Amino acid sequence: MNKKKLIWQLPFLAILIVGTIIILKKQPPFRTNEGMVFGTIYKITYQSDTDLHQEIKNVLKEVDNSLSPYNPNSIITRINHNEDTTLNDHFTHVFNLSQQVSAQTDGAFDITVAPLVNAWGFGFKHALNVDSAVVDSILQFVGYQKIHLENGKVVKEDERVMLDCSSIAKGYGVDAVGKLLKEKGILNYMVDIGGEVVLSGKNSKMKRWRIGINKPIDDSLSINQELQTILEVSDVGMATSGNYRKFYYKDGKKYAHTIDPILGYPVQHNILSATVIAKDCTTADAYATAFMVMGLEKAIKFCEEHPELNAYFICAGKGDEYEIHYTPAMERFIVKK
Repeated sequence: MNKKKLIWQLPFLAILIVGTIIILKKQPPFRTNEGMVFGTIYKITYQSDTDLHQEIKNVLKEVDNSLSPYNPNSIITRINHNEDTTLNDHFTHVFNLSQQVSAQTDGAFDITVAPLVNAWGFGFKHALNVDSAVVDSILQFVGYQKIHLENGKVVKEDERVMLDCSSIAKGYGVDAVGKLLKEKGILNYMVDIGGEVVLSGKNSKMKRWRIGINKPIDDSLSINQELQTILEVSDVGMATSGNYRKFYYKDGKKYAHTIDPILGYPVQHNILSATVIAKDCTTADAYATAFMVMGLEKAIKFCEEHPELNAYFICAGKGDEYEIHYTPAMERFIVKK
């Protein structure tokens, strides 16, 4: 009886399989666009019948024209030159979020850090011969409380205040492209700009996206691809901040690009990299930088008070070993070996 029943069901099973194959074949293909922006590489993978690369480049150009201090005609450059400037939605959104994160982190994140970043040789102007007197003089016009928006304009307490959104602009660029794709009705995509990513839906295998966290090996040429761990994620933004790519040695001492806006010096904490998962990449980018400044203990405490953030920290251990710390909720993203 069971054999007869099975034989009777076989045609229906065959129809189901064929139908599934036809449906899958009708799905739009996954395509990838690549290029350069903000001094780094972008790679955008999305499921679509249409190649949207030109529209993607247009969005990235808008962000560059708003937030790049290396662009002589950008909004942020004109603000730094104290020129009368009309703000746009890109700049206003990033400015407001930056001020919010600055307040929440007691100034560990601060886009007015630009003069210090420049002085230490990591910015858009020539480095200075830095000593304590130089740092003290610059700190007089560094601080997120010294700027605010008023009637659509940036108002400075001191005209020497300068802005640098490098610690949040890539994350915002990622989100801006993600917004474009979502407006086009695209559900499955990954936007990656220099390691800052936003992920939506599923990959081409119809599984959650897999993203690696690099080992924090000194790598000024950005050629190291050795992974510390792999995360399986979707519908989140993710960003990593680290001191293993932008650094230099002077008189036998290493100086890394993360500058403490409060003390005025490159940070010397044992955190080598901080990876943050948040609702969007702009937020993740800002907090990853803040955590590098705060140090491990304060960063972990902050995450406990803000469970909407998940973080993974790689710290210096004994010898060449690493110490790994992460928030409890982060474990669900980690791919077990």
